[in-house]
Amino acid sequence: MNIGKISASDSGFPVPHKKFSLEIKGNKTEVIISRHEDNFMIIATQIGTLGTILHARKEEGVSINPTFNVSVIFGKRDEPMLVACARQLIEHISCHGSSMPLVLSLGLKDHSTETLKAIVSAVIDNRLW
Repeated sequence: MNIGKISASDSGFPVPHKKFSLEIKGNKTEVIISRHEDNFMIIATQIGTLGTILHARKEEGVSINPTFNVSVIFGKRDEPMLVACARQLIEHISCHGSSMPLVLSLGLKDHSTETLKAIVSAVIDNRLW
């Protein structure tokens, strides 16, 4: 994995967001993280389009241990690693005190564990929660 220089911008218009790029396994990866009024949205693309769109949220309930629901809204439904990526991110968001859901868009050339771990790590390093 080769992560290049990350450039970030944080602006309040129209919503707080960060945009940066990094190189993962030879693929330039563009990432946008935004915080909306009712959810977080993360777009990570190596192909210049949205790709698979997932929705992840913490389930409200009486259980001491939280549960999370991840569903594919649009795109590849047979890619368990994409679901795992969304689950890792919503768990991280939740354990840092936010109950807002996540909309995650992954337009990737490479769906390997290494690529998805690099994306999760970069998003966590540049989080808006």
